Amino acid sequence: MNKKTLTERDICTKFITPALEQAGWNIQTQVREEVSFTNGRIIVRGRLHTRGKRRRADYVLSYQKNLPIAVIEAKDNKHSLGDGMQQGLAYSDALDVPFVFSSNGDGFLFHDRTGLAKQTETPLTLEEFPSPATLWERYCQYKGIPNDTRSIVEQPYYDDGTGRAPRYYQTVAINRTVEAVAKGQDRILLVMATGTGKTFTAFQIIWRLWKSKQKKRILFLADRNILVDQTKNNDFKPFGQAMTKVTNRTVDPSYEIYLSLYQAVTGNEEEKNIYKQFSPEFFDLVVIDECHRGSAAEDSAWRQILDYFSAATHVGLTATPKETKEVSNIDYFGEPVYTYSLKQGIEDGFLAPYKVIRVDIDKDLQGWRPSKGQVDALGQEIEDRIYNQRDFDKQLVIKQRTKLVARKVTEFLESTDPYQKTIIFCENIDHAERMRQALVNLNPKRVAENRKYVMRVTGDENEGKAELDNFIDPESRYPVIATTSKLMTTGVDAQTCKLIVLDQRIHSMTEFKQIIGRGTRINEEYHKHWFTIIDFKKATELFADPDFDGDPVQVYEPSDQDPIAPDDEREDYEIEPGDSAEEPSAVGVEETHGGYEVEDGATWESDDIGIPEPPEPRRKYIVDDVEVSIVAERVQYLGPDGKLITESLRDYTRKQLQTQFASLDDFLRQWHHAERKQVILDELAEQGIFWEALAEELGKDWGDTPDPFDVICHIAFDRPPLTRRERAEQVKKRDLFTRYEGQARQVLESLVDKYADAGIEPIENPKVLTLSPFREYGAPMELVNAFGGRPGYTKAINELEEALYHPIA
Repeated sequence: MNKKTLTERDICTKFITPALEQAGWNIQTQVREEVSFTNGRIIVRGRLHTRGKRRRADYVLSYQKNLPIAVIEAKDNKHSLGDGMQQGLAYSDALDVPFVFSSNGDGFLFHDRTGLAKQTETPLTLEEFPSPATLWERYCQYKGIPNDTRSIVEQPYYDDGTGRAPRYYQTVAINRTVEAVAKGQDRILLVMATGTGKTFTAFQIIWRLWKSKQKKRILFLADRNILVDQTKNNDFKPFGQAMTKVTNRTVDPSYEIYLSLYQAVTGNEEEKNIYKQFSPEFFDLVVIDECHRGSAAEDSAWRQILDYFSAATHVGLTATPKETKEVSNIDYFGEPVYTYSLKQGIEDGFLAPYKVIRVDIDKDLQGWRPSKGQVDALGQEIEDRIYNQRDFDKQLVIKQRTKLVARKVTEFLESTDPYQKTIIFCENIDHAERMRQALVNLNPKRVAENRKYVMRVTGDENEGKAELDNFIDPESRYPVIATTSKLMTTGVDAQTCKLIVLDQRIHSMTEFKQIIGRGTRINEEYHKHWFTIIDFKKATELFADPDFDGDPVQVYEPSDQDPIAPDDEREDYEIEPGDSAEEPSAVGVEETHGGYEVEDGATWESDDIGIPEPPEPRRKYIVDDVEVSIVAERVQYLGPDGKLITESLRDYTRKQLQTQFASLDDFLRQWHHAERKQVILDELAEQGIFWEALAEELGKDWGDTPDPFDVICHIAFDRPPLTRRERAEQVKKRDLFTRYEGQARQVLESLVDKYADAGIEPIENPKVLTLSPFREYGAPMELVNAFGGRPGYTKAINELEEALYHPIA
């Protein structure tokens, strides 16, 4: 057997897999081949989208299911033993495995990342591949897992029998958390972007610790009633009769898994400290969902729960760790054991990317000053000063501005999809109501179809809140548009939300991330692959902040002299110069007449939550005779580097092509040497080159469909364009097929016509011979034999391609 002639897959089958079996690896349960662990980034241009290439490891070896410890990158025998090592190391970074092997079938190059080996890289023969027990022992030493707690780490995941498996990053998060518990760590922080499955991850962590009897009683804390109910009925359902929800201000100590709102165990003044009905040692594990909301503030009412159960292990989950001068998740929990960011989720194709439409309104940019003695719609004389964006919809309501925003949103929906789920974030409840009215008046036909086409969903209005479940239900068409202030900022799993409108000033990076997270879910069934942000308040400038998607950095430095921080339930209660104190900038908090409204509908007076009484608010003015207009609008896309870019489809294509090909000669050389031209086109498509969109756009100028070859030459290198039909006609004029006769000539002439109609792809696909008109000339093998067999047919196809792409004067 000549190894040099074998494909990579042959090398795997004939040499690598037998070596694994010989070393004691169970091929059925411990070895997975060709493992695609990402979905491929969704690339969006205009109204089109495509997916990039998935990351795929040739082999992933697991000590047991969902406990990966090694990867193998295979190459064919034309490569050296270590040619796949760097690729394998990149996969090991993502999969969090310390052992990497590269092989070309002659043996293995073994890279040990534990630092426990005498040397980092060692060549091995096929017979020297290590056993599962050997690698597992070294893995546990590397992780620092004591012998007496290894049973915790080896505890299997919950398996519902449907084949559902955690995504790779969930596996890393679950395993790192369980390993941290096994090592005795009692404060653990997990940072996972919105939409990446924190609740499912929490369930598997709890399940494994509970089943191993390491943690016998567990408290799961969430901040919204709907989240507790969703958790109980969905991801946590396998706990069955061992689980209960804390309700009615009473506790029953006979359960093992407890789900609760923070508010349900703290309560108001009359029912406060209900959690003290449990003994301080009752719980072994406390899991805090959205832990940035309250667990890190020293004076937080929620923090009191954690202090009371301080003997338990505390695991915090958040998409947005809170790090300010006053509050620190890291100070409480320590550095995150794992971080999976929004940027990484989009890069992997598990989260939806976005495009941003920035709309600038003249009065927002220029400000507005009343004339002397001018009165508002209520007859109040307007205070003489310059009002700007921070005043609008708080101290000054310009009705025409609200109507302009509503009209712009309506125009966008009508030009795309009028039934795409839309959330409009407004400054306050009053603003949300005025926006609802403006949208109702601009969409009379839609509202006549169903009065719930537009709904205000805020904490003070029960009918709107009652529609929240319908809004997030993919199967429910109505409501389509939800106007809100704070209620839908966090914890709303709106899988099919395709449009987020920002008409609210946002200063908090935490709040901004939470709002953006409402659109990042992907739902293939309902064609939700990406979403749009229309920004009227420059909030998306926060995308440019280097901290937007970086690792959490601790800012808070605790000391005995620290001032008392405001309760983190009212996070980001900061008053900028010029702002009144009438409304906290808080995630999940809405202004009401008597206090502040929290998500589950319970109103807490400011005295109860640690916020100082705000000063007397300024008078609010309402004007209806001030004209406003849009002065600038631009569309930006999320680039591969996570930054927003403003450019056309042609500009983007030119940049990508010039990155791929150094010059026209470089492109021509790669094109002519490629065995299949379609491979080059597919690779470029994975980088976001939308051939169909470009062909349509350029075809309008050229009058016919261009070949991708000419698209590249024209856009990247300014060469004169040719259409496919023009290239086909040039080949026919040159009469290149005179040495072919009968069936062979018929096939080649028809292939030229096929190229003119459909491009190069069908010519390179042998299955074209099964289609009309070729099947009328004979059976596929008969037609191939007319060229003297497959080599002759392949040679003729290559000659045809050379003729098609021959330079034309």
